[in-house]
Amino acid sequence: MRKKVVVLGSNFGGLTAALAVKHELEGDVDVTVVSAGDHFLFNPSLIWLPFGRREREDITFPVAPTFESHDVDFVHAAATGINLEAKTVSHGSGQTVGYDYLVIATGYHNKDDVVPGFKENAVTITTLEEAERAHVAWKRYLEKPGDIVIAASQSAGCFGAAYEFLFNTAYHLRKNGLHKDVRLTYVTSEPFLGHFGIGGLPHGEQLLGAFLKKEGIESRINVAIDHIDDGAMVLGDGEQLPFAFSMVVPPFLGQDFLKEVDGIADEKGYVNVRDTYQTVGHDDVYAVGVAAAVDVPWQTPTPVGIPKTGFPTEVMAHTAASNIAAQVRGEEPHESKGFGDIKAVCVMDAGNNGVIILADKMLPPRKHGVLIPGPQAHLMKLGFEKYFLWKSRNGYVNLP
Repeated sequence: MRKKVVVLGSNFGGLTAALAVKHELEGDVDVTVVSAGDHFLFNPSLIWLPFGRREREDITFPVAPTFESHDVDFVHAAATGINLEAKTVSHGSGQTVGYDYLVIATGYHNKDDVVPGFKENAVTITTLEEAERAHVAWKRYLEKPGDIVIAASQSAGCFGAAYEFLFNTAYHLRKNGLHKDVRLTYVTSEPFLGHFGIGGLPHGEQLLGAFLKKEGIESRINVAIDHIDDGAMVLGDGEQLPFAFSMVVPPFLGQDFLKEVDGIADEKGYVNVRDTYQTVGHDDVYAVGVAAAVDVPWQTPTPVGIPKTGFPTEVMAHTAASNIAAQVRGEEPHESKGFGDIKAVCVMDAGNNGVIILADKMLPPRKHGVLIPGPQAHLMKLGFEKYFLWKSRNGYVNLP
């Protein structure tokens, strides 16, 4: 009897896991994807959307045709519950779907209450809808310019996006002839510049400091945001930073329904997993990407999160798919790749410049780590965007 694999989510983790397990078993498995979204979103390009360099259709595609072409069933509905004993998932259409193996790749939502006034008085770029809202705010800003504050709040994890948006803002201020008249400030919970939520890399602090100095950007490091007023950010130490435009990267949370599933998720809605990406206590349930809980191996004076970005998400999804395929074949799960041991591979864009970030491990201790600055990083990110969207749209998830 053919086994049934259900995947919750259809973006980086979900699409990769669903198609990878189908390929691993050469089609001899039934795979169903249940997802609240019906379009794949290339999140790394959201940094460009507020400046009009991308639109929705440039960085998304409908997932149904992709799944259909690979014989994967697709249900466009949000998962609302998991019954671990009955091995069923309930979803928004009021129905349930049974599984032999389950992959949770439900991503994140913003912690909108991270500080009072965040939703009302600032914008963010961490979802497609919010990035489009930021585009409207940026157009309005250009009509009436003033100071700008870009921030990564306490417990934020996606510091790369904050830096990218910061340097793209500086680039567009120059482009609009405003860079000499506008005070641009970066506020971060990182203990030092270039920490990135991964403990930093050799010479990263100096390199990021040089980037800020070159662009005339002020910084406030190792600080929390107390609240955001209409036109001013108030820091934990009481300092007020006036702004005409402010973008804040908030912390992420897992999906609320997961907290209702007995014993698999923490208070943030992240699913506790082993290095095989099987959940703790349930060999038939996996979690990958942002949905998977990751231990922070340090404490910082101001809390910081860990970036669970596209590359590690793909690695997790392939690990989970390989292990499910082994189980379907009657074998023990054999793939194991702890989050901290995944390679760090990232391209940080800076308008017409950038930094390539490489390390042998995501988290320390590491043997190797390097940051390579230069305009080639910008070109590499442009090329990678096109390649990854092509690869994903066609379901070629086994390509690098």
